[in-house]
This record gives sequence, C-alpha cells and structure tokens, in this order.
Amino acid sequence: MQFSESWLRSLVNPALDTHQLGHLLTMAGLEVEAIEPAAAPFTQVVVARIVSAEKHPDADRLRVCQVDVGAAENLTIVCGAPNARAGLLTACARVGAKLPDLEIKQAKVRGVASFGMLCSAKELGLPNAAGVDGILELSGDAPIGEDLRIHLDLDDRLLTLKLTPNRGDCLSLSGLAREVATLTGAPMTAVDCTPVAPNLTDVQPLLIAADVACPSYCGRVIRGIDAQAQTPRWMVRRLERCGLRAIHPVVDITNYVMLELGQPMHGFDLARLHGAIQVRMARAGEQLALLNEQTVTFSDADVDVLLIADDQGPLAMAGIMGGASSAVSELSRDIFLEAAHFTPDAIIGKARRFGLSTDSSHRFERGVDADLPARAMQRATRLILEICGGACGPVLEQGQGAMAFDAVEFRPARARRILGLDLDDATMSGILKRLDMRLQPSGETIRVTPPSHRFDITREVDLIEEVARVHGYESLPAASPRGVHAMLPLSESTRSVHELKNLLVSRGYQEVVTYSFISDDLDRTFRTAGAGLPLLNPIASQMGVMRGSLVGGLIQTLRHNLNHGQERLRIFEAGRVFHGIAAELQPMRLAMLAYGGVNAEQWGETSRNVDFHDLRADLEAMMHPLPFELRRANLVTLHPGQSAELLVAGKVCGWIGALHPRLTQKYGFVRSPLLLEVDLASLLERHVPVYRAIPRFPAVRRDIAMIVDANLALADVLASVKAARLPLLADINCFDVYQGQGVDVDKKSLAFNMLLQHTEKTLTDSEIDTTVMEVINLLAKNYNAILRG
Repeated sequence: MQFSESWLRSLVNPALDTHQLGHLLTMAGLEVEAIEPAAAPFTQVVVARIVSAEKHPDADRLRVCQVDVGAAENLTIVCGAPNARAGLLTACARVGAKLPDLEIKQAKVRGVASFGMLCSAKELGLPNAAGVDGILELSGDAPIGEDLRIHLDLDDRLLTLKLTPNRGDCLSLSGLAREVATLTGAPMTAVDCTPVAPNLTDVQPLLIAADVACPSYCGRVIRGIDAQAQTPRWMVRRLERCGLRAIHPVVDITNYVMLELGQPMHGFDLARLHGAIQVRMARAGEQLALLNEQTVTFSDADVDVLLIADDQGPLAMAGIMGGASSAVSELSRDIFLEAAHFTPDAIIGKARRFGLSTDSSHRFERGVDADLPARAMQRATRLILEICGGACGPVLEQGQGAMAFDAVEFRPARARRILGLDLDDATMSGILKRLDMRLQPSGETIRVTPPSHRFDITREVDLIEEVARVHGYESLPAASPRGVHAMLPLSESTRSVHELKNLLVSRGYQEVVTYSFISDDLDRTFRTAGAGLPLLNPIASQMGVMRGSLVGGLIQTLRHNLNHGQERLRIFEAGRVFHGIAAELQPMRLAMLAYGGVNAEQWGETSRNVDFHDLRADLEAMMHPLPFELRRANLVTLHPGQSAELLVAGKVCGWIGALHPRLTQKYGFVRSPLLLEVDLASLLERHVPVYRAIPRFPAVRRDIAMIVDANLALADVLASVKAARLPLLADINCFDVYQGQGVDVDKKSLAFNMLLQHTEKTLTDSEIDTTVMEVINLLAKNYNAILRG
C-alpha cells in the first residue's frame, strides 16, 4: 500500500521526521518498504500568470510572453509551448533556477532576451507527466508568486507499506493515523462522517438473498449531479500519490473514501438499473461485462460467487469489480451509491479465479470493519454534494449486521512470562485501552473485547503481541538464552539428510528449493498418490494446488534454466509432498533431475548426453550399502522403455526414468530429462557394519549362459536365485545380455558369473558342479531357461 505522508499528517502529525515515522511504523509491525519523494528536486520555480503572448518576430512557433511572477516588474520569456496564452496560470523557472536536468540562465532566443522558462510537467520531473503536451496549467486560484513546491505540496513523501494479511485495518489513511496516534500519543483528527440530512424521499428497493456473505448493505439515491463537475485537484493529487488515477468525480470520490476510511464503495448509474438491487449468488450461464472490458461467464463451479444484480441480471461482482452496463459516466445525472460489508469467506479467491486483482477485493479478502459502511456512506454523500451538487435521499440499511466479537481472556502474569518484561497490570491495561479495547477485570484475568476494526484479535497471544508492539519491540530486553548443552546420540543405522545432500553435491548436483504450491496441470501430471489439495486463497493462479510430487517444481526449474541458455542441469530437492491433510500423508521425498551432457564441455572426453544408467549410478551411490531392487514400471509420466520402480525390502518407495516423450514435447524440451523421486526415509536407512572374517580359502568362479524369454526381467531372475540361499553361492551377477544370431527372435541370452566359496575348506569339483546345476535347474524350473551350449 502506497500513501502520501502529507495526507497522513493532515490526520495525525507526530513530532517525527519522515524516516523516524517510517521506523516507528516498521517496528510496530507495519513494515515500510520504501520512502520516495513525490517529485524530483528543483528550486526557484513559482506560480506565474502569462499577461500577454505575442508571436515572435523571427519564428512562427515561438511566442514572446510577458509573465507576472509576483515581482515589481513582469518578466519577458520566450516560449514555444502550443498552449502558452494570455491569462494562463503556469509554472515559471526564474533565472538561477535548478531543474532536474537543467539550470536556467538568461539567454537570447532568435534575438529576443528571455529571463526564465515556462515549464512543462515533464521538465519539472512531476509524476504522470507522460503524454501531456505543453506547459503546466494550474488552477485559477493559484496565488501568483508562490513557490510551486509549496503550492503543489511537492515536498511530500510517498511511503509504501508491506502489510501482513491480518492488518487489513491499516489499509486506509484513517487506520494508519489511528496506529500512529496510539504509538505516539499525538492527537488524531477524525474524518467528518456526520450524517447528511436527506432532501429527497427516493429509495432504491433492495433484496439481500445472501445474508451470510453480506451481513449489511447501505444504499442511497443521489439525483441531479452536475455533469460538468470536475474532481478537485487536491483530491486528484492524493489519489495519484496513492497509485490511483482520476476517472470521474463520483468514481474518484468512492476511491477517495476507500483510501481514507478503508471501505470500498461503488456507484451505479440509477437510470441503468431495472427493478430492485439484489445481493445474491451467481447462476450458471449468466454473463457480466466488467469495467476492465473483460466479460465473465459464470459456470456451475461459480455459483459461490457473490453478485450485485437487478431484475435483468448481474451488475457487479460484489467486493471485486463493477459492471460496464451500470457504470457511472459523463451522461449520468442520478446515481445509486453502495457501501456494503462482505465477509472475507465470500470474497477470498474469487478475484484470482477470474484473473482479477482489485483494491476492493484486496481489502475485503483481509477483512473490513463491519461498522464502516454507514460512516463511509455519509462521508461519500457529503463529498459528492459538495463537488457534484445534487440532492440525496435517505440511507437504506439492510442486513442482520456483523456478529459481535467475543471477549478474549487476558492474563497479565502470562504476558509478563512470555515477553520476559516486567510490565505492571496498569501499563498493559493502558496499552489495550489506547487500542480502543474494552476491558472488564475479573480477578487475575481481564476480559478484553476488541473494537470492530480489530477483527484479527481472537486469542490471548494476539493481545500479548499488541502489548509488546505498542510498548515497543526495541524495549524488550535482549537476554542471551542459557541452558545445558549435551551431545545427542546419533544412531549408526541412520544417516542425516545433510550427509545425503553432500553426497549429491559431490556428484555434481545442485540443491534447489521450489514452492510447495504448483499449478493444477503440473500436479495432475506428476501426482502419484492422493487427490489434489487446492488452496482456498492462492497467491497466484498458477500456484493453486499443494504439490503431490517434487518433480513438477524441478520441471519448472529446468524450463527456466533452458530459457536462460543453461543447457546442462543437475538438480535435486528434498521436501514435503502432500497426498492428504493428515500428517502421515505428507511424507518427505527426494527428487533428482539430470539433463544435457554427462560432463561439462571439455576437450578430454567425447560429449555424451546423460542417460538412464547415469542416473541409476547416482541412485546406487545414494543407496549404498543398502540393497535395493529396480523393477520395470509403467508410469504414465515416464518413458515406457526407460522407467523402473525402486523397491527396498520388497516395498515400493520410489521410481526412476526418462520423461515420457509426450510430456517432453509438451514442455518444449529437445530431449527427455532423467528423473528420480524416492521416499527420503528409505534413503536415510543403512545397515550397521558387522565384522566378518576374511575367508581363508579361495573362491571359485563359474560362468553360465541361459536362454530365456526376451521380455523376462533380469531383476526377477537374480532375485529368485538369491532367494534360494544356496549355501556355497556367495554372489551371482549378469555380465552380458545377447540377442542375435543363434538365438530365437523372442529369446535372449543372459550370461552370469557365479562366485562360490566355503569358509572352512577348499571346494571340490563335485561340490562346485552340484551348486552350478542347482542354479541351472532353478532357472529352468522357474523361467523355462535353457543352458546355452
């Protein structure tokens, strides 16, 4: 939120300079993100009136002006601006003036002496000067000779706040002024919200069908506004310094009241309304053309969107944006003014659903004071009548009204214990009273009822925070924590996540940390378990779902790097995925991605792209010495011939493979990235080393080749042999796979080496041959394998 310091000081003016004020707000939890000047620096520029403007004798586009700057004599100034004319009040830089990019000196222009310069907004470095031709035009009541910086309040400062979502009460100048008055004790000038007596009897019929979403609604008819009325320059200036542009006096006044009090408002052209105003939910199939020229069509999924409608259909999205069909324009003479209270639950997420972000929705999503609509209506009415003229009818108020806040139990003793600060009860009670809270002592506790604008106060810790905040965080004692330190036991059967990360870094990977929120499309593509978990109030439309897999974030990171010319990438992330709401359905996972060359480009090795076996090697390094098994998998996100499930102790705990070609094409990759995701817990387990004596007798190696079905998985073959636990078979591995001449098309040859050993004696040929035959027979029985001759 950006606001004008001078506007704030018109409501409360503490004895602090700009930077002290910014520091005060920041330390009170209202972080000041930036402080900027309202205009560029310049000197000796005054309000001046052009007395006469004659054509230059030697130039068709120049005029010789006599300019009154409030001095004894007029100044002669040569000016080329097309709007330089007699009687115009403008800005004059006198000789010696220093502008942002220029110092004014006496000069001759085509033979005519010029004693200054008539300035444009751009030459003065004023905001919103782009596209404005000619010299600056000032209002007719500008005092001649007055310093322009004083006249336009250009020494103002613009403060930008970064408010936390719970402080919606500070999204207005009145809310900020209330905070500053509380923190400093400076008196606050209240905004004039006294009732405006009606001089008409006209009312607009109103029907609230969604009374839970809209607890209160205020409306008022104003007739006969002046179509030629202009928004006062002081109001335009304040709006612009808060980041809003002037549109129409009625619209500007509703925006002004929103900034001043924090209550979003809306004005309807009364002539464009048909029947009663209705506050209801959207209906499937309805359409609404919004003020930003976007047309919204409501579907069955949008029946939770709150609308303002009449007998002919929707007029506005409540609390978000008005519709074009009922908008106030230069032709409007009669208006219907709206100020309503919409609950946060009714507004949260609705604007983002339609790709919108408005000042109104920003406030209603965070919460607005339920008592504001009536006050804002009176303030807006007064300003409209003063600026636009007209006559007003009575205020029509409907709705059940907001629910009263429950009192919160506050224990001063607990506050002292939590804060570590010895504040007496009277001091803490005084702070809470300064915050407009009602106190009712009850023994050792105090029942505290927060005011209507502090809807964020719901628990005792909220009150304790308020005490600390107003007393001053800088006043809290800086005590060093003391305690007994002890070395914690570290189990040899597990390793730390830090150790695992160091291993991956040593193998050329870089750790990344991605958002836990991803798009629904990415989540549906890579989620392997559980249903999607959509967010009620996502920070962006492409971050609306809690991730069910880490791979979506890695894919986004790869795309970002490729877009920036990084063609080789090795990344990993350890983080939580969300398969459900329960804690046990939110496991920690580790994901890896490899793309591009195996090694960085170099002269000493032939370039080669990373493949499945490279990533498998990294997996084996991570798992060592824990045994694991890879089994062919058919995951829709992975290449059908380059994917496998990872099993530890017979339980599936992850997968590895290349991205499916369909997705590779969808995301615009030249080749498929290699991916891996596994439960982090399974990677942290390891066997405790057990001493085993070195065998005193030599081992014997025997090789065999078996012909099996071409689609038989090698992992299944090895697993079955090892499961037999033959006493003399120390190890068995496959060292060759052959398909070709001499082997049927639907068959393949697997060559195994077997290591046979006895710990107590040297093996005999008979024992060796017996064990080899046992393996051959086992494979023949289980897989119809044939010994290759």
